[in-house]
This record gives sequence, structure tokens and C-alpha cells, in this order.
Amino acid sequence: MAKEQTSVPDIFRRALELARADEKLSLRDLRRRLYEEFKDGPMPPLNNLTIPEQDARAPEEDWTAGLSIIRRGIQMEDWREIVNGISLSLDQTLRYERERGAPGQADHWHDRTVGIEGALQKGVSKWMPEELMRLAERAGKK
Repeated sequence: MAKEQTSVPDIFRRALELARADEKLSLRDLRRRLYEEFKDGPMPPLNNLTIPEQDARAPEEDWTAGLSIIRRGIQMEDWREIVNGISLSLDQTLRYERERGAPGQADHWHDRTVGIEGALQKGVSKWMPEELMRLAERAGKK
């Protein structure tokens, strides 16, 4: 029976699940377990290498660290490269969270309005009629 095709985000989520289930699991063991689990399945598609929920957990330059390795692994059809890239991205994300705490706790980069709040309010008040502003504010409070 052939295995179903999985996507890179699915494999990453599986890696995260394994890492959370056993916090003492080394990266080497994680890579081995992922490799054993996925090696006989079809290669993931190249059209989606992103892991959207990671953007809220760590800076993009951290969690995307392994994406080029994953891409190369898919092109070479080498599961070891794919697993290495995923474990690198996971390690970067988990390390960021350990060193800096939960998202939004000790860093300001998660707040996308920092530095633009004044300009945003000025632009909105200039182009949005007052009655729509009140309606939007009421909807936002709910």
C-alpha cells in the first residue's frame, strides 16, 4: 500500500509533535524518527515550503533557516536532506522560544503596529468616514 503524499508543513508539524512529546529527544534522534516515518512515501511538493504558524512564534530568519535545505532535498529526492532542513527550522524555533519566552512576552517584533500606529491612524481618519470609524470601533470591541 502506497503512503499518502505529505507536505512540508505537515512534516514540520509532526516533528514539532515528536519534540513536544519528548523534550529530551535529541535532534539526531528526531531526524532518525522522521526519516524512518517518511522515507518510503512520495516526496512533498515544492509548491508549499512555508510553515505559516511559525511566523507568530519566531522571526522569519530563524524558522526559514532550513527551507533551502528542504528545497534541495526535494529536488534531489533525498529524504535525509528534507529531514535535516525540517529539524534545523524546528531547532531554531524552539531555541528562540526557550531563550526569549513565549511569543509576545519579551519582544516587540510581534506587534506589527510598532512604529506605524500614528501614520495608520492619520491615514484611516483621512480616508474613512466618521460613521464607518464608529462602526469599526464598535465591531472591534465585540
